[in-house]
Amino acid sequence: MRMVDLIEKKKNGEALSKEEIHFIIDGYVKGDIPDYQMSAWMMAVYFKGMTAEEIATLTLEMMHSGDVLDLSEIKGIKIDKHSTGGVGDKTSLAVGPMVAACGVPVAKMSGRGLGHTGGTLDKLESIPGLSIAIEEKDFIKQVNEMHFSIIGQTGSLVPADKKMYALRDVTGTVNSIPLIASSIMSKKLAAGADGILLDVKYGDGAFMKTIEDARVLAKTMIEIGKHLGKDTRATISNMNQPLGNAIGNALEVKEAIATLNGEGPEDFTSLCFEEGETMLMMAHVASSREEAKEMLHKVIEDKSALNVFKKMVEAQGGDGSYITDPSKFKEVKEVIEVTSSKEGYIEDLEALTLGLVSMKLGGGRATVDDVIDHSVGLVLHKKIGDYVKQGESLLSVYTNTGLSDELREEIISAYHLTSQTVKKPNIVEETL
Repeated sequence: MRMVDLIEKKKNGEALSKEEIHFIIDGYVKGDIPDYQMSAWMMAVYFKGMTAEEIATLTLEMMHSGDVLDLSEIKGIKIDKHSTGGVGDKTSLAVGPMVAACGVPVAKMSGRGLGHTGGTLDKLESIPGLSIAIEEKDFIKQVNEMHFSIIGQTGSLVPADKKMYALRDVTGTVNSIPLIASSIMSKKLAAGADGILLDVKYGDGAFMKTIEDARVLAKTMIEIGKHLGKDTRATISNMNQPLGNAIGNALEVKEAIATLNGEGPEDFTSLCFEEGETMLMMAHVASSREEAKEMLHKVIEDKSALNVFKKMVEAQGGDGSYITDPSKFKEVKEVIEVTSSKEGYIEDLEALTLGLVSMKLGGGRATVDDVIDHSVGLVLHKKIGDYVKQGESLLSVYTNTGLSDELREEIISAYHLTSQTVKKPNIVEETL
């Protein structure tokens, strides 16, 4: 078998066999297939696509390119949640404890942020002392005891994806549905959960810009799950404006804590409930959305969800007092209000622009080596559908480096006003 023949075959739109896909992934991970041939093959996939069976095989081969976690020692049906990323997306920090407090094991491996979308691990690390590097046996023990843990992906998990993603990033093949779907699902499957809920976001601040593309990606990943015998479902959610009000690591943790206290923003809270309900039904602890909703309301009201989050933080070496008293988080040097120069209803709010502003303040990474300032970011006071008067505050900037005229202009440019009333957008479009 020769790689050049398989490049030709895919270039002509033909389907590859299981043996051929194994040859490609195995050879690339071992270093027998050079980057330039892998790039050519991925470009052929980009243009010609893959069948459902090919994508499932590719995912399986990538999944088995390294270690696969065995979570069979964890009692109960283990549910994992994955988001395709967006601005202000701190959902796992709230929905994880909510679902865990209802008795469902949530064993989650997460990633770091790059660019305008923050990573769950970076947010967690704004809590002093918290470690995301937990041994597998301790991870299993923790989930058995308190039903919840979020850790970093181990270096030996899905090495094929690490190599392929780095190559896709520099060869213009990132935006390929088969390659995106196999990348996400190989990591989720290797992490050992019984069921996977995918939050596939679309819009200005998301990877997929249209709802149609988000649906195609969601259906492709659900199909992979089916092929491989995993209960896989997807929420299609709107990222045409930031999720919740907070953007930035510690600010988002504080908003997640507020939500666990029943005081979170309406759009973020509704997404947590929608996804929490689905997860409880996947774990068979609730037979309907109504029953699941009641269970989630109860764990918010009696503070057991908040307590799960506190226990998880402490189990991973963090200072749990920050969860009960969020005022302990490090303060920034100054909080600057950005006010509106016009009046009207907000009809559009560019999530991407605001995400990039937060990154430029030090809240995110432009490159992998950048050091994050966990305390900086933005807190929005006005969103789509809100009426704003001239001189009224649009948002607060939490900064340790001031606010340049250029960044102020970027913030103002993200808000689009109209004299007509504007309906607030739905956060969840559908669950597949």
